[in-house]
Amino acid sequence: MRICVFCGSSDGGETYLEAARTVGRTLAERGIGVVYGGAKVGTMGAVADGALAAGGEVIGVIPESLVNWEVAHQGLTEQHIVDGLHARKALMAELSDGFIALPGGVGTMEELFEVWTWAQLGLHSKPVGLLDVNGFYDHLLRFTDTMVEEGFLRKPYRDVLLVDADLPALLDQFAAYRPPTYKRSKES
Repeated sequence: MRICVFCGSSDGGETYLEAARTVGRTLAERGIGVVYGGAKVGTMGAVADGALAAGGEVIGVIPESLVNWEVAHQGLTEQHIVDGLHARKALMAELSDGFIALPGGVGTMEELFEVWTWAQLGLHSKPVGLLDVNGFYDHLLRFTDTMVEEGFLRKPYRDVLLVDADLPALLDQFAAYRPPTYKRSKES
C-alpha cells in the first residue's frame, strides 16, 4: 500500500515540520509507502526524511523544471522526473492507494481539490483525507460546510473528505473507507 502525501515546499515552522516527519515515520513503520512531490525542501523534505529514517519506501514525482532548481531529493527509493505538474499529479495518483493533505499552500490545495473532485466524479475510489495539524484546516472545513448549506456541494461529496488531527485515527478511517454509492443526476 502507498499513500500520496500532499505537502509544501515551504516549512511553515517547526510544528508543521515535526508533523511531516511524524507522518513519514508513521507510514513507514506501518509498512505504507510514501508517494510525494519529490523535493528535499519544506514539509515535502521532512515527510521523505521521516519515512527514509524509518526504513520506508519513498517515491518522488517531480517536474523537470524543479529538478533544474536543484530542489529534488537525492536519497529516495525512486524519483520520477516528469514533464510538468499535470503529469506529476497523474503519476502520483496512479502510484497511490489514497491521499493525505498536510498543511500547505496553494499547490497543496490544488492537488487536494483535484483528487477530491476526481473522487466526486467517480474517477477513483481512493480515500482522500486532511491531517488537521493545529486546526490548520478549520476555516476550510467551515467553508465546505457552507458549500453544503448553500447547495453548491452535496453532503455525500463533502463526506468523501476524511479529516482528523490524529494520524493513526485518520489511517483507521482510510482502512474503513468505502466510496459512497450515489448516482449522479441533474440534482447532484
